[in-house]
Amino acid sequence: MKFKPQLFDHNKASSPRIMHDEPAAAKQLAAEIGKHMPLGISQRPIVFVCIGTDRSTGDSLGPLVGTLLKEKDISPFYVYGTLENPIHAVNLADQLSDIKRKHINPFIIGIDACLGRMKSVGVIQIGEGPVKPGAGVNKDLPEVGHMHITGIVNVSGFMEFFVLQNTRLHLVLNMAKTIASGIHEASRSIERKSLLTTLNWDLNEEQTT
Repeated sequence: MKFKPQLFDHNKASSPRIMHDEPAAAKQLAAEIGKHMPLGISQRPIVFVCIGTDRSTGDSLGPLVGTLLKEKDISPFYVYGTLENPIHAVNLADQLSDIKRKHINPFIIGIDACLGRMKSVGVIQIGEGPVKPGAGVNKDLPEVGHMHITGIVNVSGFMEFFVLQNTRLHLVLNMAKTIASGIHEASRSIERKSLLTTLNWDLNEEQTT
């Protein structure tokens, strides 16, 4: 969980803001993910690291997203962090090390909940750069990701742990569904582009032989 909203909540230029219940929210999210994908995606694994814990309603956004993604076909993406096997403060460093051992030069996308201003609750933000879990509670945790997806689940500024424990699960679940749907749509889009590239390559090969 990222408490301090300054890095994401106020940086509109680098972090597009999508209200989770907009009709086209998932498609907007998929488009933004596509914009940040690295060149040569077929040679570089795309890994989603969903951070959080099921022991706190507000901090369950990440593992909820991970669980929903595990129920979908999102190849060529990889997912770590679910309700069953969450990635949180205690195991984050070890989990990142394991991911980097399993995947060669992965492009990592960190997913986490955060707190922000009242008018921003329910907003999903996407941008370049990592998530910094625990920054608002003075925890020295590794930064996660070459890009981030964060969801503002409640209001910051006062008794954050209490706020997290009293965040409505209905909101967090709906935000998680939107994020998971956006990632699923992004995976389908990338798969279609890869197929088209392969077909064009095969066609060019046939014409030159």
